[in-house]
Amino acid sequence: MMKYFKPLLPFVVGFLVLLFTESFMDLSLVNMAVQMTLFGLVVCWPIWKTEVLSYVDIGWPWGLVAIGVLTLFLGNGNPTRVWLIGGAYVFMGLRMGLGAIHLWRKGYLQKELPRYRYQRLRWERAGKSNTQLAMQSDAIMQGLANASYLAFPAFMIGANPKPDISFLEIIGIVLWVASFLFESLADFQKTKFLLQMKAEGQKNKVCNIGLWQYTRHPNYFAEWMVWNALVLAAIPSWLALQDLEPVVLWILLGLGLLFISRIMYTTLVYFTGAKPSEYYSLQKRPDYRAYTERVNMFFPGPPKEVN
Repeated sequence: MMKYFKPLLPFVVGFLVLLFTESFMDLSLVNMAVQMTLFGLVVCWPIWKTEVLSYVDIGWPWGLVAIGVLTLFLGNGNPTRVWLIGGAYVFMGLRMGLGAIHLWRKGYLQKELPRYRYQRLRWERAGKSNTQLAMQSDAIMQGLANASYLAFPAFMIGANPKPDISFLEIIGIVLWVASFLFESLADFQKTKFLLQMKAEGQKNKVCNIGLWQYTRHPNYFAEWMVWNALVLAAIPSWLALQDLEPVVLWILLGLGLLFISRIMYTTLVYFTGAKPSEYYSLQKRPDYRAYTERVNMFFPGPPKEVN
């Protein structure tokens, strides 16, 4: 039974770090209640009824919206920071959340998406034979991520009362905007390519235009950089907490902030991102293996020469 719940432990620790602070105790309790209610209603219950894990795609972005709204209403720091970080979370969440609702209305989420079908292969390799329990564990893990580490930047920045915006925060904001534009451009290029292939009657072709010439997953890379930008922007606010929190908790908050980059990298490469996508692309697209030999999987770089 422990193998089903062990992946939840790091996120429980992250929530406890927030809970034991003076600065975020009340906010973390409210956020946990909101996230667990949201995930219980729109993720865990539908998964239980349908045995389809894809409902996670609805829960986690709307959980980001919830973090943003809580920050906007309960953040007691400098108003400019509160509106910037709260607005960023609401924007990120709505962008993906509205897309997920659209996919649900079209019927795509009522069947298992490939990245979640790939989860079943992982469960099999890990000896997890109780599929329903494994699905609920994965769903709750995402809810706990929203209730812990993914809320760190919002809560820290939203609590910083200093009137001046630091140079590091400006760099973080610029990087966040640049990463979002990078991701949007990648999505636009992929959509344009698919529409062109459909018009030409071609199927299972490999998108190798624009940003997709330099990384096989520019959208996932850009999403990772979005979160790195938030971490960077939150560092001055973390430093401002040094005199407000016990040293151990302050250090744990800093480590938790850095841990976000690791969480998102692991998720976007191994958990629901690049690896699952490529597992099925190699089966479906005849030219994909040659594409993998030329183009980096995650980090952008010049195409390789293949003899």
